[in-house]
Amino acid sequence: MIDQEVLLKSAFNGNRRELSRLLTHLEKGMKLNLPEDAPPRKSTVLGITGPPGVGKSTLIGRIINYWKLKNQNVAVLAIDPSSPRSGGALLGDRVRMDSADSGDLVFVRSLSTGGQPGGISSSLISMIDLLSYCGWENIIIETVGAGQSEIKIVAFADKILLIDGPDRGDIIQAEKAGIIELADVVVINKSDLPGSAKAAESIRSSLSFGDIKSSPEVILVSADKNDGVEEMMNLIENCDSPDWRERIKIKERLISLWDSRLLASPELNRIIGNLQTGSISLDDALDELAR
Repeated sequence: MIDQEVLLKSAFNGNRRELSRLLTHLEKGMKLNLPEDAPPRKSTVLGITGPPGVGKSTLIGRIINYWKLKNQNVAVLAIDPSSPRSGGALLGDRVRMDSADSGDLVFVRSLSTGGQPGGISSSLISMIDLLSYCGWENIIIETVGAGQSEIKIVAFADKILLIDGPDRGDIIQAEKAGIIELADVVVINKSDLPGSAKAAESIRSSLSFGDIKSSPEVILVSADKNDGVEEMMNLIENCDSPDWRERIKIKERLISLWDSRLLASPELNRIIGNLQTGSISLDDALDELAR
């Protein structure tokens, strides 16, 4: 048993150890009970996604520096994929982030997907509320990578940054998933490499077939050389997300909560065993879980 009220007070007063303890308990399913007089959330939540290897963590390091220079604090929740067999995860994103361990203005926490569908746990909602309550002005969520289920990030973020590189192989998956249409800004990182300008133009051409007014901006950036980062941040901070995204956000939050309750069901292992032996059908299994 933990005294959540005591931990909350300590975390609110800047105790990072207690903040980390609370995040761990939330990750395990604890319900967050903020004081009734807690102020409404004022944090900005930036979701960052894109295929593996495009430099998401390096770019996050530049974003951290950008906010630090403005004397703004930033908390990063970096999500690592977990093994479907063991449940383990490497949790090593902070190693690749420049400025990840640089003072009181930065807090980085690695999280495991925990086998959650879409790679994002519904516990992120409570984690974001906790970080906001504790005074973190900017919150970054780094996802495991773009894919068919990556639109779940829209359930948690106010702004979405989609990152790709000169080799556009994986961006097709983003286009299939619809995340490219949900992004506020699309970044082609490693702009100093051949093919980057062509990749950016290809994405702009693809977006031109949709609603031009709500299409995301496409920008070339080199995180390694710190080129184009300030322009990118200006675009993020000044863009307005379309109204229709709020409905998608609510829908994805509901789906995320349902997924979490399904995985937390004490009957899940028994029902999986019955399915494995063929004693019940999938429809029967769903009916039992719903009850």
